[in-house]
Amino acid sequence: MSQGGDIALSKLLSWSLRHGAEKEGLAITDDGFINVSDLLNHRLFRGKYTLDDIQRVVAENNKQRFYLQTNQDRGILQIRANQGHSIKKITNLDLTPIIDECDFPVIIHGTYWRHWDQIQTEGLSRMNRLHIHFSPGEPGDSQVISGMRQSCQIYIYIDVRKALADGLKFYKSKNNVILSPGNERGYILPQYFSQVVQVSPSKYSV
Repeated sequence: MSQGGDIALSKLLSWSLRHGAEKEGLAITDDGFINVSDLLNHRLFRGKYTLDDIQRVVAENNKQRFYLQTNQDRGILQIRANQGHSIKKITNLDLTPIIDECDFPVIIHGTYWRHWDQIQTEGLSRMNRLHIHFSPGEPGDSQVISGMRQSCQIYIYIDVRKALADGLKFYKSKNNVILSPGNERGYILPQYFSQVVQVSPSKYSV
């Protein structure tokens, strides 16, 4: 399959596993897994993609968006997205709680100028997703796999100590993305922003 075909498959997997499973009639578990055989037999995948295609896209995805496992009880190959879900049924993702700021002293949310006016007033929102996404560093740092687009224009640094002390929850996904459900309304308020930095077109504190 061409590189373009792999990109198309990656996008289709992302949409199906994060957002579209229930709409498309695909059975998904509360920890986000779908049987690979169900995907390959579905109209969106059938005749277009093979098991080898899925395994290759999972293995070569540089952001480690997906995770394959063989279900120990049923012996069936399953796949899930590591983060980014909007499906409310998914309540049991394999996430590691962050309980000490020393574990992740830097937590950054990347965004764009077009969103900044609303963010600086209302805070960061998880919107229709289960979590707000953060990176444990800036793009290019060794520990950063995913969590922020390279094209982001603004970095919002979170005061991890204050946020944890006030009861906000943070978790680490399998691909090292930091996730937070926010407060009871799904927000992290501006009072938890420790620093806001413009990175494009040039870098300086906002």
